[in-house]
Amino acid sequence: MNTAVLQAKLWYAQRISAMVLALCVAIHLLIIYYAIQNGLSAAEILGRTRGNLIFALFYEIFVLACLVHAPIGLSNILRENTGDSFITRVLPWLLAALILVLGNMAVLGVVWGTA
Repeated sequence: MNTAVLQAKLWYAQRISAMVLALCVAIHLLIIYYAIQNGLSAAEILGRTRGNLIFALFYEIFVLACLVHAPIGLSNILRENTGDSFITRVLPWLLAALILVLGNMAVLGVVWGTA
């Protein structure tokens, strides 16, 4: 694939994922505000999230948006500061794997109680 075309697609992917992340963060903060205002404890919050598929879907979208956004940004930062190197190509993939594994473990743990 042409480098310019690839860079354009990555640029769009990062901007679209940023829009999704902004919406997810806003909703997440509203959920936190709601929980704090009603004085819910951690146990009560977990009680409400157990088996809640809507909650799982929302936070899985959050994880996937992070999975797209962060590695592209890290790749750009590394390329601008260190040039094209092995580290520049490998670290974003490692970050993506870490986000995918830890994010999914968090969703599984909060929604189904297992990780």
